[in-house]
Amino acid sequence: MTKLTRRQRLRIRHKRLRKKVFGTAGRPRLHVKRSINHIEASLIDDIAGKTLLSATTKALSFAIEKKETKTEQATRLGSLIGKKAIENGIETVVFDRGGNPYSGRIKALAESARSAGLKF
Repeated sequence: MTKLTRRQRLRIRHKRLRKKVFGTAGRPRLHVKRSINHIEASLIDDIAGKTLLSATTKALSFAIEKKETKTEQATRLGSLIGKKAIENGIETVVFDRGGNPYSGRIKALAESARSAGLKF
């Protein structure tokens, strides 16, 4: 039997999670994708197949003056996506952690989005 890679195990967990998590127009899915250096967050309507809102730490508008840790960047991204969602009339979301464990940067993003006003 071959050993699964980290990416394969992540995809298996994400597929298992996606069986239960589904976004609608009234309650979109907050999908979080984490890479080694950056983190991305998107609000997705799965019925229409549209991305309603997206933000990433890669963007030039997310540039920083001082050196921030990855967790601090995730916290700032969570509050940014929360504020943008409230401005667009979205108050409740379904959280999709993308197969990643709910700790570290994922947890920081989720908690800051909650503190910005999102309910999930």
